[in-house]
Amino acid sequence: MAGTVVVFDFDKTIIDVDSDNWVVDGLGFTARFDELLHTMPWNSMMDKLMGELHEQGKTIEDIAECLKTAPLPPQSVSAIKSAYSLGCDLRVVSDANTFYIETILKHHGLLEYFSEINTNPGYVDDSGRLRIVPYHNFHVSSHGCALCPPNMCKGLIIDRIRASVTKDSTAAKRFIYLGDGSGDYCPTLKLGDGDKVMPRKDYPLWHHIQNNPLLLRAEVHPWSNAAELEETLIQLINTNSSHLVAADCKSQSALPPHIK
Repeated sequence: MAGTVVVFDFDKTIIDVDSDNWVVDGLGFTARFDELLHTMPWNSMMDKLMGELHEQGKTIEDIAECLKTAPLPPQSVSAIKSAYSLGCDLRVVSDANTFYIETILKHHGLLEYFSEINTNPGYVDDSGRLRIVPYHNFHVSSHGCALCPPNMCKGLIIDRIRASVTKDSTAAKRFIYLGDGSGDYCPTLKLGDGDKVMPRKDYPLWHHIQNNPLLLRAEVHPWSNAAELEETLIQLINTNSSHLVAADCKSQSALPPHIK
């Protein structure tokens, strides 16, 4: 409904794999990936690998075609469409990159369902090579969050989204956050009373929450697969709808008759 903001992680949440690994493995660069893995920040490593792919003759079309084969369960598609049809504001907050995410969402006809995609910029330069740059330029300054990787603090992004939707509307906004990874823990801590978090069960975010559940104010609703994601998400949206309508009716009933 209009009062619900649904924030999706992308890798292993909307799609069922890590998009970086999918491209690297699909284009035959797994061994090189393993060599570089612990030598530099992930974001910088992927930019370097894209350069090496280009040098080896792999084109941007090769990357795009590989991305289009990334598994996106039909229940994830229907969950996104249903949430949108129920009036929710859908957003992506992901540590992937714009080229990957937009290519996959366009391929499945889903891009227009999202009002905003927050991720690392990915673009094709004049030579035809894919460049991936950090969302936050950690070479210039730190974002100051010890929980998050240097290139992106998802918690800061959630703070900005909340401030934006609150500024644009006087109505209450409830957040539902879906994710799986360690990078999704910081934004989970930013959620408040009435918000919901949907961690993928037995993935890093789930384990972080289980280790200290009292740190969270949001309700926790785990899921294991896309079918459970769809079922849980739609239930939570409908629950939010009932609560927000009830709250609005209560506030209206408290007004003097000439103001109602």
